[in-house]
Amino acid sequence: MAGKGQALREWHRLFGLLLTDLFSGSPFVVEIEADLSVQQQLLDVVIVRRRRGRFSGRLPDGLEGLLAHNLITFKSHREALDAWAMKELVGHYVAYRKLVSSSPSDLIAEDQFRLYAVTARYPQNLSAQVPWQRVQAGVYDCQWGADTIRVVVAGELSREPHNAPLHLFSASPDLVGFGGRSYERRSGSTSGLLIQLFEGLQSEGFPMPYTMEEFQRQFVKDHFPRLTPEEQEDVINSLPPEMRKVVVKSLPPEERLAGLTEAQIRQYLNRFSAERPAAPRKPRRKT
Repeated sequence: MAGKGQALREWHRLFGLLLTDLFSGSPFVVEIEADLSVQQQLLDVVIVRRRRGRFSGRLPDGLEGLLAHNLITFKSHREALDAWAMKELVGHYVAYRKLVSSSPSDLIAEDQFRLYAVTARYPQNLSAQVPWQRVQAGVYDCQWGADTIRVVVAGELSREPHNAPLHLFSASPDLVGFGGRSYERRSGSTSGLLIQLFEGLQSEGFPMPYTMEEFQRQFVKDHFPRLTPEEQEDVINSLPPEMRKVVVKSLPPEERLAGLTEAQIRQYLNRFSAERPAAPRKPRRKT
């Protein structure tokens, strides 16, 4: 991740992409880096309800009770959630509310919006400056003027599978590892997304509980059998070339062949036989 600004934006993009995967197939859609003005002002994530229904499964702690429009600011392990970040979030909310309403004089009701701040680390300075209430482990309500902003500290969330998406962005190597093993992916491209995330952490010298190779083997072992043949192919194709053979070889033979037709297997065996050098003939014994 080259350049500080580009690196920070990459973390925000990865956060938004993972939430996109989390909400796939649900009544909500995720918009990443919504452009709120002619002069570019980027809001990290907006989660918008597009149709009726409920999210299948359990959302991470602190994200329950989503409304029609949910605005999220995100701070990675390299950033601080401070007073300025909260002011920016409220400013984005004002601009966004005007943007999605039919006119400035006919604004969508305030009770259709909710503000969130997701941060890797506990915001020690901010919590001492404003009214601050603990809701549960890793979840707080911050009173900012007339607005209540839900603050979710990824590094403090309980170690449970439903919190895995946010554990991946915590400042704890142990929780990052747990998140990588426990996150239940919802699309074939998520393995590649997780690889980018882990490579980003490693490139920044973040202490990892295991190597990338170990992560790949464990991730595929846990999730590969539950995927459709098409998704299995997507997973393998998303891996870097040097990792592809390593991961495939770690699978049992029946899982390596999963999704292949009998004709495809036979075609491969015929090609393999044709390419294999012929065994040298043994000299005939003289009689």
